[in-house]
Amino acid sequence: MRLIHIPLLLLALALPAAASTVGSVRGIIHDPQHRPVQNAMVMLKAKSSDWSATTNSDANGEFIFNAVPLGDYVVTVAGVGFGQAQQDVMVLSSSQPVLHFALSVAAAKESINVSAAPESAPTDSSTPTTVVDRLEIARLPGASRSNSLAMITDYVPGAYVTHDQLHVRGGHQTSWLVDGVPVPNTNIASNLGPQFDPKDIDYLEASRGSYGAEFGDRTYGVFNVVPRTGFERNRQAELVLSAGNFYQTNDQFSLGSHTERFAYYASINGNRSNLGIQTPVPQTVHDAANGYGGFGTLIFNADPNNQLRLVTSLREDHYQIPYDPNPNDIENAPSAANDFMAQFRSLNLRDTDHESDALANFSWVHTFNSRMLLTVSPFYHYNRANYDSALTDPVVTTQHRGSTYAGGQASFSANVGKNNFQAGVYSFYQQNNEFLGAVFNDGTNNPFMDSEHPTGSLAAFFLDDKFKPLPWLTLSAGLRPTHFSGSVTENSISPRFGVALNIPHLNWTFRAAYGHYYQAPPLVTASGPLLQFANSNNLNFIALHGERDEEEQFGVTIPWRGWVLDADTFRTNASNFFDHNNIGESNLFFPLTIERALIRGWELTLRSPRIAHRAQLHLAYSNQVARAGGNINGGLTDFSYLPWGPLDHDQRNTLNLGGDFTLPWRAYASTNIYYGSGFTNAFQNQPYPGTYLPQHTTFDFTLGKDFTDNFSASVNAMNVANRRVELDNSVTFGGFHWNAPREIYLELRYRFHY
Repeated sequence: MRLIHIPLLLLALALPAAASTVGSVRGIIHDPQHRPVQNAMVMLKAKSSDWSATTNSDANGEFIFNAVPLGDYVVTVAGVGFGQAQQDVMVLSSSQPVLHFALSVAAAKESINVSAAPESAPTDSSTPTTVVDRLEIARLPGASRSNSLAMITDYVPGAYVTHDQLHVRGGHQTSWLVDGVPVPNTNIASNLGPQFDPKDIDYLEASRGSYGAEFGDRTYGVFNVVPRTGFERNRQAELVLSAGNFYQTNDQFSLGSHTERFAYYASINGNRSNLGIQTPVPQTVHDAANGYGGFGTLIFNADPNNQLRLVTSLREDHYQIPYDPNPNDIENAPSAANDFMAQFRSLNLRDTDHESDALANFSWVHTFNSRMLLTVSPFYHYNRANYDSALTDPVVTTQHRGSTYAGGQASFSANVGKNNFQAGVYSFYQQNNEFLGAVFNDGTNNPFMDSEHPTGSLAAFFLDDKFKPLPWLTLSAGLRPTHFSGSVTENSISPRFGVALNIPHLNWTFRAAYGHYYQAPPLVTASGPLLQFANSNNLNFIALHGERDEEEQFGVTIPWRGWVLDADTFRTNASNFFDHNNIGESNLFFPLTIERALIRGWELTLRSPRIAHRAQLHLAYSNQVARAGGNINGGLTDFSYLPWGPLDHDQRNTLNLGGDFTLPWRAYASTNIYYGSGFTNAFQNQPYPGTYLPQHTTFDFTLGKDFTDNFSASVNAMNVANRRVELDNSVTFGGFHWNAPREIYLELRYRFHY
């Protein structure tokens, strides 16, 4: 956000106090006279694994598959006296596709009738969704590295990383889910590392607003991870090794297998680089990063009606915080270029950040019958972020936070007539353990130390229904009452409405949605010597209240011969907008709420089919405006008033254009071109004129080859032209931020059976 001048001496002492796990596929089978075909055999088979299910059509020619993991599938239908037929279908959490099969009388020489118009885009959802699969992650330049978010930023419009934080649609409060189960985390901008290693992901489903009530209240983005399960392997292990400039390496060993009833997947990984996070100057100084982790899934089909799923994840990351080594730069020294006010003195800072994350969730999926499903998912999540200054810093500040969450989600869904109904509850208890201490080597104050142990809880209920009065019309309505108890107690009722209108024959889908969202605040408290010190400086602590958003959205999806064009426009009004600010001239963050924010924009995505079996293209474009203003009405504040203006992560135009190409001799290439029009300029004419920093473009490239079925190699290059630009001059981790220099690394993949 824009710089808020709150003295370091005070702020340095402040302490921060779903969705279904599966989807469904339905269909109707009829003969050439449009009469229902009873007892036809229907097989649903995953494209990327050995997962499959079979059923038979009923007297009405209808069939349904419940408890279907998200992903791409082939549905094959065979009836006595009829030829076989196939259709492709994509299963999403926000859609319940209905397929129509018109069987033809079997010919003397039987063949399979493949539909010319597969279900390439959902026609019954008002939620704009982007799906990225594991092959795209493996081939996209740099996307499979442990700390990479390229699988999001290259495919999701309006998504980018600035000051080392992921931003989507003008906000940085996003939700992560695994198998549809939320990963609770109420903290804001305190973690640098991503939630999951991309190499453990089978599919990533990224949704942008217009959610049903079963999803939570992070308005700006929801990322549902479908992890690898072992169904894609048969007693197979994989070793991934890489090496490149900046002494970087990202390595993983994984294994997995399955039977008809049981599947498992496990991995361990490690990474390091001398280029960790974004640097405040073009040089790379004090910026090493390393980490390690593990991931595992277990699936057990106890019987046809009961499935048990377990997901576990462990991660540890260490980051050096870069600094500006040039004493005469405008950041470190007063000069005419900065109006004789140093912008951020990082010359003498030698700080580090240590993060840990542990996750476990267990899901029981019970199918009562073909139309009713129950999912119960208890979970545990621990997240830690410890920031430490060097003993030689002018002010030696230590900030340690550990957050523990325990809770669960339960949902019941039923398909009755033309209605798809879902009801459930989501709840967790949270405890934080926090410590902050400061030693003033500059003699400006006496040493301080303080510890806090705030607790809180959240309970939310959700009711949601999709009604199809006509085959081409879907109406949705939902309600999400939420109760939060922490430093404040709040209640919220969030209604949501949506409509999806599919134009027959054209197959264009128009959609509209309107909804309210409530996001619970971080656990923040200030007491004892900290509060006394604040009061003595005419400052005070205002309890953080939850953010409340109102969103409206319109869009259209246009499929044509395998191409899918999606366009939408949205407007989000936020009160108590969650943001963060650094603590004076330091690298520490403190959560704040701004009285009001308005984010509006329009987005465009384009995905192609596999052109001539050789090339597939993708495009993601966003034009948006993110503005805020008013009182700082939450957190530790001097009661500043922000004039209405752009947020520091406001970038008007963002474009990603790329492609994946199959080359001769089992080779392939993948590219991505990124363009950004420039983020907000906090220091105009120092040296950049205007209200926005310079525009910037980078080109990434991967060239790979499968030497055998079990061995492949690829060369990845990011920012090939080595174009350097100051991305933003908001004062966060390490001060200002430049984009990353050219990176080149070699990656080897070896698979073997055990």
